Amino acid sequence: AIEKKKLFTLDYHDVFLPFLSSINAHPNRKAYATRTIFLLTQFGTLKPIAIELSLPSMNPFKPSKQVITPPVDATSNWQWQLAKAHVCSNDSGAHELIQHWLRTHACMEPFIIAARRHLSVMHPIHKLLHPHMRYTMDINARARELLINADGIIESFFSTKECSMEITSLAYKNWRFDMESLPADLIRRGIAEQDPTEPHGIKLLIEDYPYANDGLLIWSAIERLVKDYVNHYYPDSNSIRSDSELNTWYYESINVGHADLRHETWWPKLSTPDDLVSILATLIWISSAKHAALNFGQYHYGGYVPVRPPYMRRLIPNEDDPEYSNFVSDPEGYFLSSLPSLKEMTSLLSVLDMLSTHSDDEEYLGDRKELSTWRGNPEIIEAFYRFSMEMKAIEKEIDRRNSDPKLRNRCGAGVSPYQLLVPFSGPGVSCRGVPNSISI
Repeated sequence: AIEKKKLFTLDYHDVFLPFLSSINAHPNRKAYATRTIFLLTQFGTLKPIAIELSLPSMNPFKPSKQVITPPVDATSNWQWQLAKAHVCSNDSGAHELIQHWLRTHACMEPFIIAARRHLSVMHPIHKLLHPHMRYTMDINARARELLINADGIIESFFSTKECSMEITSLAYKNWRFDMESLPADLIRRGIAEQDPTEPHGIKLLIEDYPYANDGLLIWSAIERLVKDYVNHYYPDSNSIRSDSELNTWYYESINVGHADLRHETWWPKLSTPDDLVSILATLIWISSAKHAALNFGQYHYGGYVPVRPPYMRRLIPNEDDPEYSNFVSDPEGYFLSSLPSLKEMTSLLSVLDMLSTHSDDEEYLGDRKELSTWRGNPEIIEAFYRFSMEMKAIEKEIDRRNSDPKLRNRCGAGVSPYQLLVPFSGPGVSCRGVPNSISI
């Protein structure tokens, strides 16, 4: 299976282990650092085959980790259910703090601040990025007041408690802007490998991966639009080097905005039109499709708390633990008592509902409101129209895929169609729609 690249790992071991002593010191918070191994089946679906649960090593005579495998009897069935719940608890916290807050909201902020400081509103790059910066600073300010603040929503409803920002800070040390384009991200995660013969230059190791398949359509459309736009204004490297506003914007984004990482050698150079295309396409991808995929499905995928608990209140008892007899005599009761309280579940649902809601004035990818500012540049207006038509074609293609019974990860009995990257949506909670910017 390893040689055939059929095994995949969901690994939260290093993310959580340094903080477990602090988390588990709370009477109503209990967590492991988890690793889960999945087998890619002949049907193209992932099947969990082992879960490793690790705790800090306190007793040299007692193992600090255990491995739980799919059940063979009634007792192991409930142990497996509890293990999966702990994995989902890890995943829920990492999703909010690392994938969502850090890798979209926080990491976009320096580029937006530097753009407001150094790019004239008439500068072509400011005009291109303007809709992709809409409301982001405002929503980030609100997040610092309500979501990630001390005793805020994250600390109240997720397992990470007061370690939340420490976990984010530790993850930031491994963040790389050059790995944030969709193809590079898929390769970094081991989901794809480079293949110049494929349409997008990469080959997916999980062929039926809805986020990757739909996302690559949007990524390629963004890349084409940005390339047409950049080549119009910057025909050669000299035009890049001579633009002081552009270079000052990029310099400050790195050296002031991302100061902790400013000396890293992986930062993309800004010397050629192709360099600028890559940088701008990545920024637009992060602020639009990537954020949409991470944010607008939170109620749909996380709203049933027993399946995806934000935290757990009890560990899985071993045979020599005092709680083991209670677990064996009433495993369902033990499982339910491990979940958050009903009151906290209800409060969390209201938060997930709010975060997953599109506003009435949402502006979606491919829906430009200010084309008149390019009145003297018909080539640019035509490029935006082509991009808008591509978004409409992508919407139809995603609808087609969601009706294809061969795609078992998005079509079938009890399987939710994958709509998070459908470009357009109405207001409210729809589990679809790709806004231009990080606006919620």
